[in-house]
Amino acid sequence: MAGRSAPGASLVDRTLDVLGAFGPEHRVLRLTDLAARSGLTPSTTLRIVRRLEARGFLARRADGYVVGRRTWDLGLLAPVQTELRDVAAPFLQDLQAATRATVHLAERDGDRVLYLDRLQGSASVPVVSRVGGRLPLHTTGVGKVLLAHAPAEVVGQVLAGLQRVTPYSITSPGLLQRQLAQVRREGFASTSGEMDVGNASVAVPVRGPDGDVVAALGLVVATLGRDRPRLVAALSVAAAGISRALRG
Repeated sequence: MAGRSAPGASLVDRTLDVLGAFGPEHRVLRLTDLAARSGLTPSTTLRIVRRLEARGFLARRADGYVVGRRTWDLGLLAPVQTELRDVAAPFLQDLQAATRATVHLAERDGDRVLYLDRLQGSASVPVVSRVGGRLPLHTTGVGKVLLAHAPAEVVGQVLAGLQRVTPYSITSPGLLQRQLAQVRREGFASTSGEMDVGNASVAVPVRGPDGDVVAALGLVVATLGRDRPRLVAALSVAAAGISRALRG
């Protein structure tokens, strides 16, 4: 369940529960689904949904309700969208032009990696990420970079719940800890088939004005092989440019 309002919850709480019922795996929801996932009665859910639809926060389609344009517009006002994305945009474009690979800009959101931007590469490589989507930290290049620089309690939480997404996902806490130490030592992370069997990824950290890691910049390709040093170099140049722009 996405959420369940406590007895006596306010209208604001119940409205937020309805909006919170949507997610990456639940983009289209029927009224009965919204009621079940929010923990509200169908009649209460219907009243809230009608108000949200009338104000543009939800939209109705033949197969159910989806997030409306006004909700999307509000999301674009979040500082992560208007600051880091805008600063990084030209560097992402240059990186994509130089490598012709899919480019990712991401930050950590709790124990998940949140994708802030994505530029599709020219090669036909399967990519499961999407802007605004979240994926496990331990299965992605950008995620491993962010996890390597995360607080100890976050690392512990991830290590305690490693899930296998593909046959190549890292599920051994000891192995992942060694990989994270290597990321901190070498300055980049890589994966091979750990989120999707058909691709590989490599990523580097992006540092803010105070030197802390604020994001990760990554590339997704079919395979790394002998291209790894070239891709790491291109990523490092772009990440350094973003960091300088953030300091400015």
